[in-house]
Amino acid sequence: MRLSPLRSLALLALSPVALFAQEGSGTRTFMKPDTGLMVWTLVIFVLLMFVLSRYAFGPITAAVEAREKALEDAIEGAKRDREAAAKLLQEHQAAIDAARGEAQKIIADGRAVGEKMRADMIEQTRKEQQDMLDRARREIESEKDKAIMQLRREAVDLALAGASKVIEQNLESQKNRQLVESYLSSIGSLKVSQA
Repeated sequence: MRLSPLRSLALLALSPVALFAQEGSGTRTFMKPDTGLMVWTLVIFVLLMFVLSRYAFGPITAAVEAREKALEDAIEGAKRDREAAAKLLQEHQAAIDAARGEAQKIIADGRAVGEKMRADMIEQTRKEQQDMLDRARREIESEKDKAIMQLRREAVDLALAGASKVIEQNLESQKNRQLVESYLSSIGSLKVSQA
C-alpha cells in the first residue's frame, strides 16, 4: 500500500510527537502547543519530503514497480510453461496411445500370419502324407504285380516240369508255354473275381 506525499505530510503534522517536544527547561502541556517548534518541524518535514520524493521515492517506486512487473512476467511465464507442458503431455499421451494401437495391430498381424503359416504347414503335411500313401500304394501294387508274375512263371515252370514227367516228354516249346500261361491266367482271374 503506497502513501502519497501529502498524506504522509498530514499524518506527520498531526502526530502528537511534535506536541510533546520540549525546549530548554520548560515543560509543555498537551493543551498549549508551541507554534515555533511546530513551524520548524513542518519546514523540516516539507524539506525532507521534497528531498525524499525527489531522490528516494522515485527509485523506490521504480524498484517496486519493476518487482511487480517481474512477478507478473514470472506468473505469465509460469502460465505459458504450464500450458506448454499440458500440451506436450497431451501430445505424448497421444503418441503413447498411437504406439499401443500400433503394437496391438502388429500383434494381431503376427497372430494372423502365424495361424496362416500353421494352416499352410498342416495342409502341406497332409498333402505330403497323401502323396506318400499314393506312392506306397503304387509300389505295393507294382510289387504285387511283380510277385504275381513271378508266381505265374514259377507255376508255369512247375506245371511244365510236372507235365513233362507225366507224359515223359519235354514240353519246353513256346506254344506249350503260352497254353499253360493262358490257363493259369484264367484260373487267376477266376480266383480274384471270387475273392
